[in-house]
Amino acid sequence: MGKYILKRILYLFITLLIIITATFFLMKRLPGTPFDSERFSQMPPQQQKQLLEKYGLDQPVSVQYLKYLNNLIHGDLGVSFFYTGRTVKDVIFGRIWPSVLIGLQAVLLGLAVGLTLGIIAAWKHNSGIDYFTMILAVLGVSVPNFVVAALLQYYVGLKWGILPVAFWGTWAHSVLPSIALSFGATAMFARFIRTEMLDVLEQDYIITARAKGLNQFQVLMAHAVRNSIIPVVTILGPIVVNLLTGSLAVESIFSVPGIGSLFVESIKSNDYATIMGLTIFYSAFYILVVMIVDILYSVIDPRIRIQGNKDE
Repeated sequence: MGKYILKRILYLFITLLIIITATFFLMKRLPGTPFDSERFSQMPPQQQKQLLEKYGLDQPVSVQYLKYLNNLIHGDLGVSFFYTGRTVKDVIFGRIWPSVLIGLQAVLLGLAVGLTLGIIAAWKHNSGIDYFTMILAVLGVSVPNFVVAALLQYYVGLKWGILPVAFWGTWAHSVLPSIALSFGATAMFARFIRTEMLDVLEQDYIITARAKGLNQFQVLMAHAVRNSIIPVVTILGPIVVNLLTGSLAVESIFSVPGIGSLFVESIKSNDYATIMGLTIFYSAFYILVVMIVDILYSVIDPRIRIQGNKDE
């Protein structure tokens, strides 16, 4: 296990280096500069040159790249061009909490509702709850979350006046964005657990457990659920990353000041340092979660053995 983890960490850094390199050179091909185009064009040539020299933008892209890597090794993500006088770390951490809050709530809500519906649907196969779960699964993968967000905003926020429509302040402002984000995740969790449980319930050890006199609930919880959870863990990693890092559309609709909207702002303003900082954050978080999910396989099901164990 130890060798496997070390190998995955090595792959993590190699993957990050590839992503950083590709993003850096593609970013430099964006038209314009990080400075206000109108004001920059009106500056005297000498002043333009001094401004570019100050941020190292007058140097060849390859030199800028090497300097960026050197700064990155020392934990320096640079200074934001758009948010004057603030480091990229400060900008990101100043906007990360709203995205994490609504994302975490969406994950927990999606897991709770999705797994419950999927388990009941498999238990009551071909019943009303089963058909409802399948309809929800289809809607969850076909209806965009910004449509769900708009409907929640109109009915729950405006028409019924139960929760705030938009903006950010109290915990109540996070409820509707979280529900909108959780809709697709709920459908995916329900569909995956239902499909896997229907297969597990037909296995010989389930039939044996029933023959021993265990009631349906005991068979379901002690045997079927545990052996059906692995596919859910498979999709849990990408879903967690997607929800915790925020949704661009949902954050825009509800005016949530998260990192999703920050990413859009940084691209629009050619804020090179912030673009790179967010790319590194997204990538590292995604790769780390996927690695954790891989390790969880052997914890959930002891029959699964990571190849690294054979080397130890």
